[in-house]
Amino acid sequence: MALLKINNLSVYYNDYIALQNINLEVNKNDYIGIIGPNGSGKTTLLKSIIGDITPDSGKIILEPNTIIGYVPQFSTFNKEFPITVFEVILSGTLPTDCKLFHHYRENDRTKVTLVIDKLKIGKLADKQINQLSGGQLQKVLLARALVTNPDILLLDEPTASLDTDAKEEIYNILSSLNKEITIIMVSHDIGMIKHKVKTFACLNKTMHVHENDETIDPWHFEDLFYKKGN
Repeated sequence: MALLKINNLSVYYNDYIALQNINLEVNKNDYIGIIGPNGSGKTTLLKSIIGDITPDSGKIILEPNTIIGYVPQFSTFNKEFPITVFEVILSGTLPTDCKLFHHYRENDRTKVTLVIDKLKIGKLADKQINQLSGGQLQKVLLARALVTNPDILLLDEPTASLDTDAKEEIYNILSSLNKEITIIMVSHDIGMIKHKVKTFACLNKTMHVHENDETIDPWHFEDLFYKKGN
């Protein structure tokens, strides 16, 4: 049974079509890259999967007890909030229905320590987040998503605005994580993502899924991204 099935998913913002008839099947240890230009519906798709957006039609079916970790674009994260790296990661253990004054358990702190060790970011643990580089912050947000031990990891533009070395480091981490975790990553970085994932899909309101060994005409990308659905 697939971990995740998306059947005929459509999302509209008033009269604007954000996603139309999306179909996708995700299995254990898949590593799927979803590429598309700005405004193509990539973030909308991820937010639909985690339940932040209610589709207008279609279904999202998760295998029972499947845990999803979500890494948002780090550019949307408020770096000026006075909080340490350890506290950011610890917040990933919060239940969705947590009360205003939540008391963390010792087990929660142990989980954070394990993830910090796994990603080798121990030297960052006591730093304020406004002291971090973009690549460091991305690893912290990744750790926050991993602290719940997810079955599926969703990432929204995880390498956006990072330099080449930081991008490569993130991709190496994801490749290692994929041995245990199913990964769905969205990006507009066509050239890079195709060489990092197992399967990729082109999204511009509608979706076209390709196996990674499939030869794609570059002109097809241009037609799909900038003509179809615009």
